[in-house]
Amino acid sequence: MSKQPSSFLSSKLEGRPKADGSGNGIFAQKPINEGELVAVFGGVVYEWDTFIHLPDRERSLCIQVEDRHFLVPRPIGEGDYVNHSCNPNAGLSGQIALVAMRDIRPGEEVCFDYAMSDTMPYDEFDCGCGQPTCRGRISGNDWQMPELQKKYAGFFAPHVQRKIDHLRAERRAFVREAREKTHGFATKIATPAPVYK
Repeated sequence: MSKQPSSFLSSKLEGRPKADGSGNGIFAQKPINEGELVAVFGGVVYEWDTFIHLPDRERSLCIQVEDRHFLVPRPIGEGDYVNHSCNPNAGLSGQIALVAMRDIRPGEEVCFDYAMSDTMPYDEFDCGCGQPTCRGRISGNDWQMPELQKKYAGFFAPHVQRKIDHLRAERRAFVREAREKTHGFATKIATPAPVYK
């Protein structure tokens, strides 16, 4: 098996331990422009029934790429240590590419919000990102939050975007049906009853 990591990391970034001792992270060494490619995840795809039996470390470094499919790095490289943030500076472009959502300055840690890719409860945790917008707990259901759907529009993995589109279509259908029922009820009330002599 090749020793070369399966992921790609921009030459403007480096992986290293975080200053607070909380693990590894990816940090900008040079300025990165909005829209610039920062990483591409690689590895082996596992279906849910096999994936859930992998070691915790492997599961924590993966990315969900479809409804029940997960890309696990083989072998692990620097680019696989992109951490979560509730106020990220990077987002997904497709299933496995990570791009800058805004300009990133040297020294900044490059992070994305796992809500952009996760729809299953395989890596839920208490968040310590320290951002004012921190949700406190990260779950596989965070993608359903309307505020995140608005904030990350254009940066969700395709399988998540399909779920969002389906959820929105269901909501529109529900609202339309409720309006039709309300309108029909109002019409019945407004129609005078026939008078018999």
